[in-house]
Amino acid sequence: MQQSLSLNHLYRPSSLSENAPLIIMLHGYGSDENDLFSFASELDSNYAVISLKAPIAMQPYGNAWYNIYFDATNGKFSDDEQAITSRDLIVKVIDEIVTAYPIDSENITLLGFSQGTILSLAVGLSYPEKVKNIIGLSGYVNEEILKEGYINNDFSQLNVYSSHGSVDQVIPVDWARKTQPFLKNLGIDSHYSEFPVGHGVAPQNFYEFKSWLSSLK
Repeated sequence: MQQSLSLNHLYRPSSLSENAPLIIMLHGYGSDENDLFSFASELDSNYAVISLKAPIAMQPYGNAWYNIYFDATNGKFSDDEQAITSRDLIVKVIDEIVTAYPIDSENITLLGFSQGTILSLAVGLSYPEKVKNIIGLSGYVNEEILKEGYINNDFSQLNVYSSHGSVDQVIPVDWARKTQPFLKNLGIDSHYSEFPVGHGVAPQNFYEFKSWLSSLK
């Protein structure tokens, strides 16, 4: 039975009756909770899957975690204050999920796409005690939305998979290529792959991160 959380969501229960590992999905700018949830049927049945809907409604449809000002004179400009608000809202919802559903709080994976990846990395780096794994598709680390003092966090239990399209026309691949060195400097175990696609997820990308997740068990 679906419980009430601070964010609207879709829920696929685990085949386990308790202490289920959890995958939380965070969609990209202008999308909604249905987008990544299409992956759910292809994921291991042991995982509970929750796909969250971002809080900012867009017109005529879709949602965002924070606004992006495409006409900014210095290129795309993110509303970092909104992003930080969403970062902390996601942390609040993680706590709500652990209370509402039969979830293993020690085995939570964030799976994000684009803006959802940027937020997943911000949550994991700011609050690593909340998250075990991050799967970041077509995103990057925005240092401006990381919690002050994050560098002193204990990242010893955090694992990160990140990937990007080599011809991404929305988020430059050069931004994504900085992710693995950034994480390595923090001592975080990470994997990075590129695929010959634009701003999207290639089938082989899906199978690779699925295999990566299985290898962590």
